[in-house]
Amino acid sequence: MYDLTGFQRDLLYVIAGEEEPHGLAIKEELEDYYEKEIHHGRLYPNLDTLVDKGLVEKGQRDRRTNYYTATKRGRREIEARRDWEEQYLEEGGD
Repeated sequence: MYDLTGFQRDLLYVIAGEEEPHGLAIKEELEDYYEKEIHHGRLYPNLDTLVDKGLVEKGQRDRRTNYYTATKRGRREIEARRDWEEQYLEEGGD
């Protein structure tokens, strides 16, 4: 997870938190969070990177619609990241 960009981490979190989201649903979720438009030229290459790294699997609903799911490795990476973040958040929470 350490070698992912912040955007790629956010993509992974959205995918892990949804039930087989398709690209447009992921795009809309992140646009709501970032409060700005995310272009397809940014979204899909980053999704492909997550697939190439084995963190996400890509499936096909029909000829035009792909869906994404977090792999077991992707979920483990999220948990490891949470554990790493918590060690700093708990200490500095006062």
